[in-house]
Amino acid sequence: MNPLESMREEQRSAYLYQACASAEEGTPRAELFRRLAGEAEAQGAIWRARLSARGGPPPSPYVPDARTRTVARLVEWLGPRPLRGVLAAMKVRGMSVYSSSGVAAAVAHAPPVAGAPLERRHRGLGSGGNLRAAVFGVNDGLVSNASLILGVAGASADPKAIVLAGAAGLAAGAFSMAVGEYVSVRSQRELFEYQIGLEREELRQYPEAEAQELALIYAAKGVPKRQAEEVAKRLVADPESALDTLAREELGLNPAELGSPYGAAASSFSAFATGAVLPLVPFVAGVANALPIAIGATAVALFATGATLSLFTGRNAMASGVRMLALGALAGAVTYAIGSLVGVAVG
Repeated sequence: MNPLESMREEQRSAYLYQACASAEEGTPRAELFRRLAGEAEAQGAIWRARLSARGGPPPSPYVPDARTRTVARLVEWLGPRPLRGVLAAMKVRGMSVYSSSGVAAAVAHAPPVAGAPLERRHRGLGSGGNLRAAVFGVNDGLVSNASLILGVAGASADPKAIVLAGAAGLAAGAFSMAVGEYVSVRSQRELFEYQIGLEREELRQYPEAEAQELALIYAAKGVPKRQAEEVAKRLVADPESALDTLAREELGLNPAELGSPYGAAASSFSAFATGAVLPLVPFVAGVANALPIAIGATAVALFATGATLSLFTGRNAMASGVRMLALGALAGAVTYAIGSLVGVAVG
């Protein structure tokens, strides 16, 4: 680690911690951020001392750069919660206080402490999350391409034009979804890899300070101070376990949720394309009355998608299916009307 860069990073973190504390004034989180600011300043002082020991000129006083000032101003306006991803990327710890609560959530990954049995929660929700994302991807493709096909059909009865528009809509939408998902997952992984590298080095450089930061976060979540300190010390004693916990508690990241960007892109592409191809099939097959058949198939698929989503929302399957069908019908009717108006105007 470059001592000057490390010192500046800690100074920047302290500056942003103070901004977070001001925005959270009057809440228990304000004290957490003030104490984390003190820890960052102390770690910055360690790097300053190392620079002085080298005999070079003393570092100039810290002046926040434009990016840091902008983020601090946004924190002032919006609060830290909506900016926790940005703040985590800028080495502001403790963001997990906005995504978990209670003693059990705070120490779910900690080793047991004598006299203080800790409840653990079952994980393993990743597959359910993937299924939910796939259902939404199919629904996006279905509504998007069906609306596009209806819009073109409203303007022109030429089946070749409809097939061309539907195929273009399928390809454009699927690739757009795939690229967006790739960038999202890749960016998340890069953030995690960078931040976990910092945490690994900081654990090696000053493990006591990292344990103190972790204890502060646990205490802010309601863990008794002594128990929080014991848990943090036990965690830091095992570097690999500590890295996983620091990612969750200090950075608000879940390593188990970081999949492959290529896999995410392929899944997104496939889900969207699956939904988008359904209203296009009757036109590609050249069947008579292709438009009514496409509308009927789309309606059935919309209802089925809505009913499937009820598994994740807890709503009645019939009500969820009817709602999805109504929304899709509204989108299709509006685009068909717009297409008809454009067709008349152009014609």
